[in-house]
Amino acid sequence: MPQVSFPPPYTAPAHVASQLTSRGFAVLSPADVAAWAGCELTALLDRQADWHALPPDDYLRDGGRYRRRRHSCFVVEQGQVSQAPHRAHWQPVEYNALHGGMERMFAPMEPRTLESPAWPALLQALAATCDAVFAPQGPAERWFVEAHQFRIDTTDGIGRPTPEGAHRDGVDLVAVFLVARHDVKGGETRIFEAAGPAGQRFTLTEPWSLLLLDDARMIHETTPIQPTAAGGYRDTLVVTLRRKGFQGADAPT
Repeated sequence: MPQVSFPPPYTAPAHVASQLTSRGFAVLSPADVAAWAGCELTALLDRQADWHALPPDDYLRDGGRYRRRRHSCFVVEQGQVSQAPHRAHWQPVEYNALHGGMERMFAPMEPRTLESPAWPALLQALAATCDAVFAPQGPAERWFVEAHQFRIDTTDGIGRPTPEGAHRDGVDLVAVFLVARHDVKGGETRIFEAAGPAGQRFTLTEPWSLLLLDDARMIHETTPIQPTAAGGYRDTLVVTLRRKGFQGADAPT
């Protein structure tokens, strides 16, 4: 049976904030991501090699070996990006039934990734979008940012981008950038209203296409991937923004 794939419902950069406000999500094409962030698309594409040396995720409770990962934290305030001291990633069990309650200390993102001019441009664009959506009448917020580089591979046959299943993250905004897809099938994005019946499904296939989610309103998941040739993988950059500090018992506010 042939696999059915639905194209992403792309939004123009000028309509991102209104789309997030009205629908709870927005999807941007790669060219529009570059325009929205004010950087060259080539600057983003040049960073794809940074996903080739991610260390294994040693915290998978399902016993899998399919995920590699790096993680770093930042603060964006008044358009200024600063890197926070390296810290463990933590989520409550209410948002992550599989890995919630664990302090997971991943390797930090490498300096070459963070030194790219495209990196602060992406975080500034995300923070400005959050201000427009979540604080449209007030001053700019202070945004606590967690960034995750993921590679899901198919070495053991199946890779699971969201082993915790359909979920929310306990933040204000979730941004999922597709960085690369190589010799895989599956990996369909599914989003649902948290308080309603509506949902959408589509597959991100273009490098540096972007899904933005109002985390309070939308539940999301990505279906497993399978190889179409040896060595298949799916790379993403997941960035979350939160107003109330980093999640965790020791989180500064």
